[in-house]
Amino acid sequence: MSIAELQVYSVEEADVTGGVCVVRCVGGVARAGQVYAVGESRIGLRRIERHGRAVGSFEAGHIAKVHLAGAMVALLTRGQVLTSVPPDGHALEELEAWLATDPPLRDEPHPRTLRVLAGVRMRDERLPDAIRLRWGRVALAATHRCARAEGGPELLRAPELASVQVYLIEQFGPDQGGDPAALCRELLALMDLEPGQAAAQGRAWRDLPYHRIRHLRRIKSLIPWLVLVRPHLADTDPSARAVDAWSEVRPELP
Repeated sequence: MSIAELQVYSVEEADVTGGVCVVRCVGGVARAGQVYAVGESRIGLRRIERHGRAVGSFEAGHIAKVHLAGAMVALLTRGQVLTSVPPDGHALEELEAWLATDPPLRDEPHPRTLRVLAGVRMRDERLPDAIRLRWGRVALAATHRCARAEGGPELLRAPELASVQVYLIEQFGPDQGGDPAALCRELLALMDLEPGQAAAQGRAWRDLPYHRIRHLRRIKSLIPWLVLVRPHLADTDPSARAVDAWSEVRPELP
């Protein structure tokens, strides 16, 4: 993500929640949804207006009226330069608070950028387990945002969500990492075939239309995640029996 800089021309109005300023972009590209640093505080760029209409962005050398969120807007002065904050410049607490508001998908950090960042922090064994677990929850939230932003079948997005949830369960146990049985139920619900039906189609997959082959492959991609959480399930759990059945037919799938 490129770094953007805005120079304040004037503060048109402001209160404890934010305000409206006229600014000039002096570097990069300013986009609605970006966050800017003002010392240790942060200001959110919520809306951009140029020539009387809302726009999504504007480049260096251009002037716009911007709607900003944050109490620090009232303290901005003419000539002050604001610098956008990249995802890795956000504190964990800031990201948690930001995600708690369910911000619009156009807001930055972009979902996939945030997912990658949180995933790296989640796996960083130099961090305390409690911090890694919190980063894992951010990674889950970001992955859900990816699914919403990118659309497409749930079955296509499920492996990304499963990979994060399974990692948390394996690293921190079911008590903290998540409910293995609930995860299995969610994944199994996406499989619109019985194991026997999938195996029968899999044995004749070369004769199937491409969209059915692709569908079988998506189902197959979920089975390893089910197998990884199987040890956390009671043998009497119906999900455990379903996982065992899918594990047996996996070699039959394309």
